Amino acid sequence: MPHALALGTVSRSILSSCLAVAPWGMPPALPASRASGVPAASRSRFGLCPRRRRWASRCMLAALDPFVSELAVYDRAISMLPPEGIAKDLDHIERRCRVKAYSLTSIKKEVDHLEECLTGCHLVLACVGVPIQGKKKEELVKYNGSMVKSIVEACAKFCPNAVVGLIVNPVTAVVPAMAKLYEKSGLDPLKICGITTLDVLRANKFAAEETGVPAELVRVPVVGGHSGHSNSASSLALFSQDPAAARIPEARRAAFLQSVQELSAENSGTGASSRGKGATLSQAYAAWRFGNAVLSGLAGEKTDEFCFLKSDACPGVSFFASKVTFGLAGVEKIHPIGKISTAEQAMLERIKAELVQDIQDGFDYAERTELSAGSTPTSPVSKA
Repeated sequence: MPHALALGTVSRSILSSCLAVAPWGMPPALPASRASGVPAASRSRFGLCPRRRRWASRCMLAALDPFVSELAVYDRAISMLPPEGIAKDLDHIERRCRVKAYSLTSIKKEVDHLEECLTGCHLVLACVGVPIQGKKKEELVKYNGSMVKSIVEACAKFCPNAVVGLIVNPVTAVVPAMAKLYEKSGLDPLKICGITTLDVLRANKFAAEETGVPAELVRVPVVGGHSGHSNSASSLALFSQDPAAARIPEARRAAFLQSVQELSAENSGTGASSRGKGATLSQAYAAWRFGNAVLSGLAGEKTDEFCFLKSDACPGVSFFASKVTFGLAGVEKIHPIGKISTAEQAMLERIKAELVQDIQDGFDYAERTELSAGSTPTSPVSKA
């Protein structure tokens, strides 16, 4: 059965893209197990919602994925990088890829006008928000929560069964807020996932460079959260769980953990890229690695990836980043943390206290609002 996917990014405006490609191989860095030939019946409709220039690279990676058969790109009409330009550019790539652009003026709402873009999608990726510099966490929850909500309510209306992957600050508050709003609307909160894959990539690279083991063979779990705020340190790289990384002296592991946390805050997905410090290309790859895991699962190949979502993996917190298996229904299994070192356990206890507060901030936001059905309600979409 063909799948549909929506990928999105938003920073005061939105870009969404739907892409189609022939099964000629994956981007080189993706695991080889995901690069096998994909039958046409397993390819997906893809929607992307970005605004920033970094999303051109995400669109490119989407265009190279054999699971994607159609790409739809959406942004505000005032965007510095119009979706029509991205669609026109991608149209020159030698893939069996149908690309369509969607744009809205500032007075139009996504929930009223993205029916064609989102209907039938199985995955929506959205990078949303204002830069973190000079903003308090409460301000980020308010501003970025509002921007994400405009995308999420459109998804709830037009593609309620889609997995919605969010890159947003602070993800540890906004994801719980959106998941709670989904729950209040009778939808599955596990469809809302915070993309934390970039932390895993960084931890793997640190361990690989330190040990000399090829990065493709290193698997360092990164659990907890990824709030992306300068005062936050909610991600925990479990170096003790990877055979190569476990050989690194404790002091060096602690230094690498701090580096992962600091980079999460300073170079987060909607952070300081305008000053040349943002993780543009690596975040694009991280977002697509998450998206490919979801699509692989939908195609029948169960695939593991890390993300932040409603979870019972860690006692005491209701949302947590850990390894997740994606399958035919989306999230199929949330894995436990597993055995960790004494030092990691102590750090986990400190992280949990921060996560509890962030999650509550998200719940408080959700209590003050509802998902809009728009000014032109449609018949409810089947949740089957």
